[in-house]
Amino acid sequence: PIVSFVDVPGFLPGRDQEWNGIITHGAKLLYAYAEATVPKITVITRKAYGGAYIVMGSKLLRSDVNLAYPSAEIAVMGAEGAVGIISRSEIEKAKDPAAEKARLIAEYERKFSNPYVSAELGYTDEIIEPAMTRKRIIDSLEMLKNKRDTNPTKKHGNIPL
Repeated sequence: PIVSFVDVPGFLPGRDQEWNGIITHGAKLLYAYAEATVPKITVITRKAYGGAYIVMGSKLLRSDVNLAYPSAEIAVMGAEGAVGIISRSEIEKAKDPAAEKARLIAEYERKFSNPYVSAELGYTDEIIEPAMTRKRIIDSLEMLKNKRDTNPTKKHGNIPL
């Protein structure tokens, strides 16, 4: 089985990261998760942002069970970055830009930076207290002990190198 504990703020953009192969390394991890036919359980402990979260065992990669702590933040990006992009003109027009930005960040965090939106959409199976982690992983492994999953017949995969 694969049990992933996720706390990932996302891929850092930048020339250095690109030259050091972040896309290639991310693609290899993506390929490995997508091809794995064993039970896959993901526990989101804190941050789960953007493409980095998808690569770390999301439902989009056929994860069998996704659990999240109540304090988990599951979103495209962090609140400050998102508000800076989405509400730039609104912040610039405000009489007090700093106060407006703080208000919008708090609103974004309340609406989107939590596991409840993900659960409503079916991307998170259960929101659990951290003390229940071991029990829920054991329960999930028990539920998946007879899992039989196969990939389509093919001669070989095309792993990104």
